[in-house]
Amino acid sequence: MKLYHKISFLVILPGLLITASCKKTFFTDQNINPNALAAVTPDLLLPTVEAALAYTQGGDISRFTALLTQQMFGSNASQSQQYYNYNLNPGAFDNLWPDLYTSTMENDYTMMKIADAGGFNRYGGIGRILMAYTLQMSVDLWGDLPYSQSFTGNTGNAILHPIYDKALGLYDTIASLINVGTALLQSPNAGALIPGANDVIYKGDAGKWIAFGHAIKGRLALHQSKGNPAMAATALNELAKAMSDNSGNAQYIFGTKETDANAWYQFYRDRPADENFTGSTLAATMLARNDPRYGAFDLDSTGSDGKAFSYYNKINSPVEFITFDEIQFMTAEGVLRNGGSFVAATAFYQSAIKANMTKLGIDATTIQNYLAAHGTLTASSVDAAIAQIASEEYIALFLNPEVWTLWRRTGTPVLTSVSGNSIPRRLLYPQTELNYNADNVPAVTLFQPKIFWDN
Repeated sequence: MKLYHKISFLVILPGLLITASCKKTFFTDQNINPNALAAVTPDLLLPTVEAALAYTQGGDISRFTALLTQQMFGSNASQSQQYYNYNLNPGAFDNLWPDLYTSTMENDYTMMKIADAGGFNRYGGIGRILMAYTLQMSVDLWGDLPYSQSFTGNTGNAILHPIYDKALGLYDTIASLINVGTALLQSPNAGALIPGANDVIYKGDAGKWIAFGHAIKGRLALHQSKGNPAMAATALNELAKAMSDNSGNAQYIFGTKETDANAWYQFYRDRPADENFTGSTLAATMLARNDPRYGAFDLDSTGSDGKAFSYYNKINSPVEFITFDEIQFMTAEGVLRNGGSFVAATAFYQSAIKANMTKLGIDATTIQNYLAAHGTLTASSVDAAIAQIASEEYIALFLNPEVWTLWRRTGTPVLTSVSGNSIPRRLLYPQTELNYNADNVPAVTLFQPKIFWDN
């Protein structure tokens, strides 16, 4: 699936788009662009990294996971319909892999190295939080990944065939990145360059970046909390330090030019019949519940002026990384997994629903009516209550790849396979990796091995 985007400001940084994985590192030293800038500063790199991450998540990753979790329906005998039916081969991921490794992580790594060398601590801290998030999302898609031996193309000692680090160990790496990033963001010496408007996500607000880091660590722990109250307690500790309302949502908001447009907007513009919301399992679930968010999710609907109604596919719609409503849902689950009461969990559960609906522009009276009907944890067991929480979180995390992780962790909602007996539990490694790094690529299918937390 091709990633439909154009990032207009990337043209000023052609020398930065070097490959992190083994696909093209052989050519790094040979292909020298005479028009590339001789040196760059992190203030130029940061918006490039943020945009690449947003387009990659909001593009291929969102579409793959939305189809697998039946939040979207693949239609019209299209490529999307093939993916919806699990007809996925390694070549399907050949665009996604370099979008993650080259455009996002390689440029982020470069920014971190430049920031460290120049003492630009705010950029060094932000870079590590971004790397942690990108790596967490990637591990949850594939499991084992090349990381410790990646990003060597500019060192003069390029490793052309990087090993694959174990997924569990990469979770430790992610936590370490956040710890170092937080320390840099808290340093009294911010550095001579300080991010501001060029930081599209948080406008240089160090406190919000730190809260984002705690949110990522909360996710890491919650993913491992099934049958592990100590890990649930760790999750609760981290989540308590994460964003405290919708104003802290970690998201990338796109521009109003066609070249800077949201990825779903571009996909619907260029391939309007390939996927739809109205035919999805999620849409049917929301209609059955008379869910007031249906219109905000209906990517298929447009007004007489041709503009989208949906919150998610306007030209400047956000791509959401971790938001306050997810923090509240995770906290509700963590409370129950740590032996807490249904009453305490219900308070966070209701806060999550309210935050999600408020973000989408639902009025207060409608929210209260929905909470009256669906806002109390009435299940008779912890597992059933967690399933109730997950059923609402499945709705709230619309188009966010975390929803696939949620389904794999909890089994909620109950989805029926659309082809064969099973729904995929992981992505395949791309054909380019099989071609160029075959000795290191783990043997996998769409179903095995599961990601380590998938139990």
